[in-house]
Amino acid sequence: MPNSRVLLQDAPGKRVLLLGNEAIARGVLEIGIGVVTTYPGTPASEIGDSISAIAAEAGLYMEYSTNEIVAVEVAAGAANSGVRSLTAMKHVGFNVAADAVMTLAYIGVKGGYVIVTAGDPECYSSQNEQDNRFYALLSNLPFLEPSDPQEAKEMTISAIEISEELELPVLLRPTTRVSHTRGPVIYGRLTKPNLKGEFVRDVRRMVMVPSNARPMHVRLLEKLERAREISEASPYNRVVREGTGELGIISSSSAYNYAVEAADLIGLDVGILKLGMTHPLPEKMTGEFLKKHEKIVIVEELEPYLEIQVKAIAKEYAPNVEIYGKTGRLYFPRKGELSTRTVIAGLAEITGKESPINFKKIDEVFSEILKDLPSRPPVLCAGCPHRASFYVIRKVTGENVIYTTDIGCYALGIAPPLNVGDILVCMGASIGTAQGISKVTSKDTIAILGDSTFFHAAIPGLVNAIYNNHKVTLIVLDNLTTAMTGSQPHPGTGVTGMRGSSERILIEKVAEGCGVKYVKVVDPFDIKEAATILKEALQHPGPSVIVFRSPCALMVAREKRRKGAKTVPCEITEKCTNCMACIKLLGCPALILEDKKVTIDEALCMSCGLCVSVCPYNAIECKGNS
Repeated sequence: MPNSRVLLQDAPGKRVLLLGNEAIARGVLEIGIGVVTTYPGTPASEIGDSISAIAAEAGLYMEYSTNEIVAVEVAAGAANSGVRSLTAMKHVGFNVAADAVMTLAYIGVKGGYVIVTAGDPECYSSQNEQDNRFYALLSNLPFLEPSDPQEAKEMTISAIEISEELELPVLLRPTTRVSHTRGPVIYGRLTKPNLKGEFVRDVRRMVMVPSNARPMHVRLLEKLERAREISEASPYNRVVREGTGELGIISSSSAYNYAVEAADLIGLDVGILKLGMTHPLPEKMTGEFLKKHEKIVIVEELEPYLEIQVKAIAKEYAPNVEIYGKTGRLYFPRKGELSTRTVIAGLAEITGKESPINFKKIDEVFSEILKDLPSRPPVLCAGCPHRASFYVIRKVTGENVIYTTDIGCYALGIAPPLNVGDILVCMGASIGTAQGISKVTSKDTIAILGDSTFFHAAIPGLVNAIYNNHKVTLIVLDNLTTAMTGSQPHPGTGVTGMRGSSERILIEKVAEGCGVKYVKVVDPFDIKEAATILKEALQHPGPSVIVFRSPCALMVAREKRRKGAKTVPCEITEKCTNCMACIKLLGCPALILEDKKVTIDEALCMSCGLCVSVCPYNAIECKGNS
């Protein structure tokens, strides 16, 4: 959890080491943002978590909204009542929010409003690595890209100022290497947030029926022209190195850091234009930079967003300049993260210079070092209730059922030996895809999703299953938290972003209220009862819902530490025949082979007792806590 005391220090000029996401939270405090909303998602999660930890003391309002579009709607309501606001989400979360954002661009805002959409090149924790810079073009909204934590803080402040000048939301896009990099941040003065707003009726501006939307679109385009002037004068758009050679580099975001380092390592005399406000681009500044060079290299991650626009600018300002990047001949990859190495490779190919580093030799050395090390794919934690759920599912269904899975820790169920998960698309898609598969294959179909995902996106799909009488079974793996992104609360936990309590919204009651006739709740560690209920659900003629409820193993471990209790690890007794059924059926990381014999890693074992249930020789004993 972020250090709230550090973030709350009113110490202008103090230099503090912060994560990029913590730096954004500090920017919230320095510019006096009054309302912060989020749906947690890596790499953006720590923004909301940092604010949640200090919201009450800082005098602002923070909430974990049920999903990203609701988060935008809540913050937009506050911003249109004159209160500065911020919403944070990961890149794919913006897909959920986009329906509101596209029209909010027409309406605009009265108080400053910044929407953080954190990108995840390389898909470290995401189902895709889409480039959200194109949302700036689609929405006609200003767009800022920090390259380090200091800029992340400063751009949060600037985004509010630009927002209030233009009366538009402003998009801010850190990527994983900014959000999760720790760097020095110089503090400014704290500003007391204002939570007192006033909504002024203005139907022509606010109510987007066609007769109002058409003139508001014209007004948005006029604001965009003013945004171009702001971009030309922005301190985030600047020539950081003049250079005397024929070569120029244009870059932004974390890719800029790689570009500078790579150019220095190769020893290039190169001009560098750093872009931080990347929509709208500073056309005149870019055009003048192009005129000074014969060759331009665009260094950016993912799509050729800058390259496409720079080529258009070049046609007007410097038609003979050669531009190298990702279109035509590929000098830099169009997928995944860049690195100093990949940029060196591209620059070396363009300039004809040799790489100063023998990467091939480095690869050979590391290959030799790593050749005997086993791969370490991500796995469910020891004691995770999802492992028990998946064991029950496979025990009952074998290979005869199609499993549609969803976004969460439980997506790891696709790995052997559990092998549960046949299709994964986006938040809440499991229940919808299950219905289509069931309808056209007539096979038993089980949709699997988590508790937070249920509230986020599954309810409309569940209503559709009831209305159209799709024979699907929805299993909600309720571990009482939003585990994958850092154990944030959701409507089923009874805790709010302000760290206060609220009435728990029970998944089973929601399902019953929607009209599901078969709804059951069971502890997945009760293998016999859970199996019986699943068999019944699969026989039900219409949609059925089972809630497998058991707390996240990490929550259990934290609670034990808080109470001073100790976990007594399970033990393998002399009855063990080394049949390895426990390992083959569960894949628990606490069950290991040592000298070709099954043993238990005492540091990992949570004494959940699942292995006791599967051992055919009763050779495992678990005593629980002490």
